[in-house]
Amino acid sequence: MTTNVHLSPPDIGPLEESYLLAALRSGWVAPVGPDLSAFETEIAARVGTRGAVAVSSGTAALHLSLLGVGVMPGDVVVVPTLTFVATANAVRYTGARPVFVDCDGRTGNIDVPLLSELLRRLRAQGERVGAVVPVDMFGSCADYTALLPVCQDAGVPVVEDAAEALGAAHGGRAAGAFGHVGVLSFNGNKIMTTSGGGMVVSDDLSLLARARHLATQAREPAVHYEHRETGYNYRLSNLLAALGRAQLVRLEEMMGRRRLLRERYAKLFAPVSGVELVGAEDTESNCWLTVIRVRERSCGWRAADLAAHLAARDIETRPVWKPMHRQPAYADADNLLTGAADGLFAEGLALPSGSALTEPQVGGVLGAIDEFLTACSAPASR
Repeated sequence: MTTNVHLSPPDIGPLEESYLLAALRSGWVAPVGPDLSAFETEIAARVGTRGAVAVSSGTAALHLSLLGVGVMPGDVVVVPTLTFVATANAVRYTGARPVFVDCDGRTGNIDVPLLSELLRRLRAQGERVGAVVPVDMFGSCADYTALLPVCQDAGVPVVEDAAEALGAAHGGRAAGAFGHVGVLSFNGNKIMTTSGGGMVVSDDLSLLARARHLATQAREPAVHYEHRETGYNYRLSNLLAALGRAQLVRLEEMMGRRRLLRERYAKLFAPVSGVELVGAEDTESNCWLTVIRVRERSCGWRAADLAAHLAARDIETRPVWKPMHRQPAYADADNLLTGAADGLFAEGLALPSGSALTEPQVGGVLGAIDEFLTACSAPASR
């Protein structure tokens, strides 16, 4: 079945076409080039860090960032259990072990008091904690006001996974600028895209230089190909960087459209008992995904019921991330849980949120939801 309305499709138009065509005509088709350097400079300026390194994916950026803060085989790295698998996979790439911590059920972001408890426990067990990797869920930053002092007191570096949160902020500071290093993603469904791609952002220029070196197969500065260590083929191409530059020009516009759509969802669900928007109080979110939480006891229906109703009308929705401690690949990992992530997985639903959605598409989605809510509230026939 073809889905007519997708969750978060790429928002590409004439500006992106012009940037990409100019890059093609310039002859800079090989991986490096002027658009790549400019994209790094522009992203660093947008985030507010001293520099950036553009790479092939957010996962690659996570891997390089963990290496950059000194994560080693045998370390443990604290990761939220509510996240995309790439966050945990990148830890394993380094030879370290992820240890999962639960989320705040209101926002989906890392539970900071629980993190503090976990760090104390790991220290008592004699574990070396290589890093903490908070994830900015659904486009909202974690509570860095509380989190950063906890990690500083424990002497543990923070690698901010801001893959979902470019353009968001916390206390006026941009997502990606917290901790020692930040990670962005430009995957096809993100707030802005380079088709596939990511970025390492940091004030630590030596870390960035190291990331750039490793991302280009760790090639030494010689006239021939010289390699003293194992590197990776992680560099972003100049053509994709050109696409990203155009997207960055339109970032505020695209966030604004997502924010307006979230407001329309909020208005539609406001009268419905038992339904809440996850993280709705965050005014600094980039509104990447609008996620609702449905409490069946209060409203009489489940998130899965609405999802099935919308799927029958070719409208895509998605449950929130299945927690990492429930994933077969990580079933044996250590964790500290409250049940909050399990609750969001059972009761959460991401709704179509893309800035590329047309008004007829948005109207169709809202109309289909209203139809569902009306049917659910109608008295049963006798």
